[in-house]
Amino acid sequence: MTEQNPTAPQAALLGAERRAYVLTALARDGVVRMAQLTEELDVAPVTLRRDFAQMEKEGLLVRVHGGAVAPSGGVTLPEQAVKPTTGTIAVLVPSLNYYWPGVIRGIEAEARRRGLTPILRGASYELQDERPVLERLVAEQDVRGFIVAPNTDTPHAQDVVQWLKASGLPSVFVERDAVLLPSGEPVENVVTDHALGAVFAARHLASLGHRKVGLILSRDSPTSRKIARGWDTACAELELQPSDHFEQYFPDRARANFSVAVDDAIDTALRTGVTGLLIHSDPEAMAFIDIALNRGLAVPRDLSVVAYDDEVAQLFTPGLTAVSPPRAAVGAAAVDLLARRLEDPTRPVHRVTLNPSLNVRQSTAAVRA
Repeated sequence: MTEQNPTAPQAALLGAERRAYVLTALARDGVVRMAQLTEELDVAPVTLRRDFAQMEKEGLLVRVHGGAVAPSGGVTLPEQAVKPTTGTIAVLVPSLNYYWPGVIRGIEAEARRRGLTPILRGASYELQDERPVLERLVAEQDVRGFIVAPNTDTPHAQDVVQWLKASGLPSVFVERDAVLLPSGEPVENVVTDHALGAVFAARHLASLGHRKVGLILSRDSPTSRKIARGWDTACAELELQPSDHFEQYFPDRARANFSVAVDDAIDTALRTGVTGLLIHSDPEAMAFIDIALNRGLAVPRDLSVVAYDDEVAQLFTPGLTAVSPPRAAVGAAAVDLLARRLEDPTRPVHRVTLNPSLNVRQSTAAVRA
């Protein structure tokens, strides 16, 4: 049997494709693992080790045990590293302001990189049925797939999921969990681990000595339930007793009883000896602090406050310590999932969860002795 010449045009092309695949994965994830790549690329480990050695010599990656990581200067992608997936994708989010612009920027940047054109529509949390909006997009545009954040709290929520499935077009949900009934099969999605964000906030307050803490949530936000789950987990982890923490929901800021609810929460904090709070979201945290200051309290001297969202938290005085979801990365990951589904409709359903981060600023401090 004659050994194939590794410099033959076909072998060179396959090698270039392998390199492009590795570098794209490395740019996306920051690390690649030999065992996973050998399976995904259907290539022998010795071939992949040879590729890694050559790419390391060229400064494209750094080999580590079992795989490789990005070099200090970042990953340089060759032109062929991103396979063009031209066409139009429809993007439907509940709002074009607050939180979602960051996600949209991530969608637009990754779509441009892949040769896709996003068509953006904003619905609202009040819209009970998004199907007419989606139907118009399909009728008016040559849509190849959807990136959507439907309102999952309406009676029509499952109808929207079923419609997307029946459309025959691939879809990716952003910051939403949903299943397709009656099978209960999860839909493809990208979400932030908001529960983990609440854990980060609680641990931060605990590290500063706060043993009496409170959680204040936006009643109408679908994120609130996930934050509440994480908060419960953190309170159990920190061995806090029920008397050591309280939870309260705020109405919408536009409602007349909002300031009454803030005063109520401040009264509860003072009565129970609470010294640290996690408040979702930034505007609610700012309103809370303004009213607390008007009542003669000081932040962080009397109350340490962590905001959830980090959309405008750094602009406030004092700068708000805040949990920051990776909004742009969520949008980019959604486009990546959709593009991969378009390239390979048979691939398994992927559900991607990204971690938030905690940005510590001036609104939290050690509890006073």
